[in-house]
Amino acid sequence: MLSFIVLFLQAAATSMVPFASTGAGIGAGLAAVGAGIGIGQVGKGAMEAIARQPESVGDIRTNMIVAAGLIEGACFFAMIVCLLIVFLVK
Repeated sequence: MLSFIVLFLQAAATSMVPFASTGAGIGAGLAAVGAGIGIGQVGKGAMEAIARQPESVGDIRTNMIVAAGLIEGACFFAMIVCLLIVFLVK
């Protein structure tokens, strides 16, 4: 039974390479779009908060930059994983 599963996984790995590359490319694109939407929402919230309380602009701006950096980091990680799948799966 175990040898059948291993044989099946080997056959799937060799025949699914084009699909893996396509899926990884789509995943990288979705990661970039998701990060863009997320940073847009962070900016929108920061602008609304600054409009409500102009005296706390420094704190809001700092928090916005930190949040945008974390979103970008997650996006870069996802894109690197997807690119590794594209170039290393053969």
